[in-house]
Amino acid sequence: MRAAERLQRDEEAAVRAAAAGLGAARGELPAWVSFPDVERAEWLNKVLAQAWPFFGQYMEKLLVENVAPSIRASNTHLQTFTFTKVDMGEKPLRVLGVRAHPGTHKKQILLDLNISYVGDVQIDVEVKKFFCKAGVKGMQLHGMLRIILEPLLGDVPIVGALTMFFIRRPTLDINWTGMTNLLDIPGLSSMSDTMIMDTISSYLVLPNRLLVPLVPDLHEAAQLRCPLPRGVVRVHLQGARDLRCKDRFMGGLVEGKSDPYAVLRVGTQVFTSRVIDDNLNPTWDEVYEFIVHEVPGQEVEVELFDKDPDQDDLLGRMKLDLGEVLRARVMEEWFPLQEGGQGRLRLRLEWLSLLSDASQLDQVLERNRTIVAKPDPPSAAILVVYLDRAEELPMKKPGKEPNPVVQISVQDVTRESKVVCNTSAPVWEDAFRFFLHDPRNQDVDIQVKDDSRQTPLGSLSVPLSRLLQAPELTLDEPFPLQRSGPGSRLFMKLVLRVLFLDAPESGVSPPAPPGQPQPPVSTESPPRPSQASPDPRFGTEHVLRIHLLEAENLIAKDNFFKGVVRGRSDPYAKVRVAGRVFRSRVIKEDLNPRWNEVYEVIVDNIPGQDVEFDLFDKDVDKDDFLGRCKVPLRRVLSSRIVDEWLPLEEVKSGRLHVKLENLDPRPSTTLLEQVLHTNSLLQPARGEELSAALLSVFVDRAADLPLRKGSKAPSAFASLAVGNVSFKTKTCAPSTEPTWDEGFSFLIKRPHEESLQLQVKEEGGQPLGTLSLPLPQLLASEGLALDGWFPLAGGGPGTQILLRAQLGVLVSQQVEAAAGGSLEGGDTDPQPPEEHREEEEEEEEEECGTGGLRQRLPPKESPPEPAEGPRVQLTLWYHRDERKLVAIVHACRELRAAAKELPDPYVSLVLLPDRSRGTKRKTSVQRRTLNPDFNERFEWDLSLEEVSRRRLEAHVKSTLSFMTREKEALGKLHLNLAQVDLSEGGSHWYELQDERSGP
Repeated sequence: MRAAERLQRDEEAAVRAAAAGLGAARGELPAWVSFPDVERAEWLNKVLAQAWPFFGQYMEKLLVENVAPSIRASNTHLQTFTFTKVDMGEKPLRVLGVRAHPGTHKKQILLDLNISYVGDVQIDVEVKKFFCKAGVKGMQLHGMLRIILEPLLGDVPIVGALTMFFIRRPTLDINWTGMTNLLDIPGLSSMSDTMIMDTISSYLVLPNRLLVPLVPDLHEAAQLRCPLPRGVVRVHLQGARDLRCKDRFMGGLVEGKSDPYAVLRVGTQVFTSRVIDDNLNPTWDEVYEFIVHEVPGQEVEVELFDKDPDQDDLLGRMKLDLGEVLRARVMEEWFPLQEGGQGRLRLRLEWLSLLSDASQLDQVLERNRTIVAKPDPPSAAILVVYLDRAEELPMKKPGKEPNPVVQISVQDVTRESKVVCNTSAPVWEDAFRFFLHDPRNQDVDIQVKDDSRQTPLGSLSVPLSRLLQAPELTLDEPFPLQRSGPGSRLFMKLVLRVLFLDAPESGVSPPAPPGQPQPPVSTESPPRPSQASPDPRFGTEHVLRIHLLEAENLIAKDNFFKGVVRGRSDPYAKVRVAGRVFRSRVIKEDLNPRWNEVYEVIVDNIPGQDVEFDLFDKDVDKDDFLGRCKVPLRRVLSSRIVDEWLPLEEVKSGRLHVKLENLDPRPSTTLLEQVLHTNSLLQPARGEELSAALLSVFVDRAADLPLRKGSKAPSAFASLAVGNVSFKTKTCAPSTEPTWDEGFSFLIKRPHEESLQLQVKEEGGQPLGTLSLPLPQLLASEGLALDGWFPLAGGGPGTQILLRAQLGVLVSQQVEAAAGGSLEGGDTDPQPPEEHREEEEEEEEEECGTGGLRQRLPPKESPPEPAEGPRVQLTLWYHRDERKLVAIVHACRELRAAAKELPDPYVSLVLLPDRSRGTKRKTSVQRRTLNPDFNERFEWDLSLEEVSRRRLEAHVKSTLSFMTREKEALGKLHLNLAQVDLSEGGSHWYELQDERSGP
């Protein structure tokens, strides 16, 4: 394994050296180097760059010869519309990454392209009738484009057609010129630039598709253009909890609440819930249904807002890939809100399969009757209408062809087709979808009209009961139009599918549907349990360790003298995950910043969560956006570690280097000492101490709480704290035996020293009892867990609390590697020794203690010591991620002092041959001992090559007199770092030489 790691490091070094030889930017890898999961496509970008001028010629021809005539025919006010200039510019579309998926069948291939277009396109238009000139000067488009290669053929060109669409709405920004002039034209005055942008974006998103046939007369063309949906997702919007307060009064001095509502979105399907006034824990109990076209890929997105008179405030959002719902069939979770800082959202999601027979329809209708759904009753089926074409439509005026449009209605829902101009044989090739509550009693009504005058051209009504009798619930035939011409027919395909919930079998009864009361519970008091009964998911949390390392090629945002003098940026990063937000420090004037910061957060394995990174340039007024990227949390949890350069989205350049670790909590102390030691080596210079364990506490209930004012039962809650982190349970109704049933988790830095502090209080704050649980007690317990009743101090004689506390030691891959051999991160091949040179001892010991980082570390289990004599225990390690030499001074033993009194020893370190203050480090002074313990860490910012040329000199001394600053030498040590294995990270004992002898 170590040989493989060395080979990988050597290969990476060779690649970077080749990149440097080719003149690449610092740290940038060549295009042929790919990352797992998503492939880079630099070859495709080169093809696009060379073909872009020819694409511009095609676009000019398409707009002038095809698009312009359609626009002129669509509106009488636009009959003089022309394109005066079409220039696609010199900046081509870029593909940032490609990911391939297996198709739903063998004749299909799915490709997801992460595209980014920041173009200098210029398109000018003119409407001569109104002397109006407008256009587009610059455009940005960012999003995930799916390309489906289908069907695969046994003959050239192998692929029958390409289908393209955006799964989610892309980010589109168009720089308009003369927009106000264009909107002054009659017929366009009701529009706005925002509406135009929304319309353009919606045409790019599912269910809209662009089909490009590659072979003539493709039989599957109609089916590929409008395929049957994959299923339906029913979303029960139940409620939210712990939302942020956005309403403040008197300049923020008085804190109010929020008026939350939810916006649910799947592709172009959008629903908005009702507003709940003044509530941070709202309950909606509303049901919405979404048609799903593509899985994996499509997501359900829920955004919560605070309703305000002016602009609504964002309270948080969550996203979930619908492929997760397809696999689970039914999901009911508390989903953490992201980008809101806090809060959780309760959703129940059901995957409804599409059945092509009516045998299950009665069962579906019976189940739907038990569901009280708002704002609309639940659906039992969907109807898909494939509108193909019409023929021999009547002409209301002799010699004047109509502009046919079709209106399709089911109950109170009406869909309208596009207008086909000047023809009595229009072709639409479009699909429309309807939810049906009871297809046995519903009809589909169709009207064909002349758009210019809304004159009827024919009508048709089809009872859906006819579809229920048809083979596979499908009718595909020409339908004669009523009140139309003698040969007028409409070619359509009607497909009905029953919505069936195929939930997995379970040994427990399902929860009552939203809006229904729960079954009654027996009023007899059950016997008091002896152990807590937490949720099955209690204690299954993970700890995510986020290493924010560095960025490269960021955009320069600081410009001076109106852009004449180009500056740099002052970048910082925001990291969002599981409702938490971390912010890095600001790096001044650097487009290639190095942060080397670490954040830790407790996460649940709930699908749909991302680790999001947003980069900004710090400014005096408003910070500028430098790009964003994200990593799916589930990917980190499954692979345990993700160490990648992530391309920044929505900007021209830049990438971010992050390392994400899934730390696995284990109920064993076997590797605890190794975890503490590894953390001491990896501890960054800035930030909190790394966590060694995860403490999970489930507070079940309390018993025999003291009465309030002698006779009234208290409304009690429990507060829990470890260090400066605290949580609080809900407040129960007045009772001497409250039940909370809540779980909490804490990150533990030093399990040998910390303790859990629990207080039970009444609503007014008066204490009812306290509990202090030292974590060493958990470490000594079987399975690192305690479960049962604990007496509460300060309460009544029988006051106690039922809880479960369990500890999990956070084991990383580095800890496992270190336990099995050496710690990851260093070269295992020692460098050639440097020729030894004598150095004189300097007497400026007081100055050397302030030159570098000194950090106090917890003691670790000592390795075997030498039999006798003065000695010092050191750990020497090279931190590759941060490019630092790390030294930890643990202890000294059997020091020998010339004076009669016990010495006050300390250790000073210096890296030779440089004796400047920048290389000197010094521990604290230990009083009156010959066996001092230090456990202090020091760092030097040096490359590994530079370290191999250095020697470490350690002096153990004692201060004899504070007045004279006289020192007594207790021993010294010289180490040639080229001969030390800096990859191991283990501690070793070294014999100290007499200060008066040679090195």
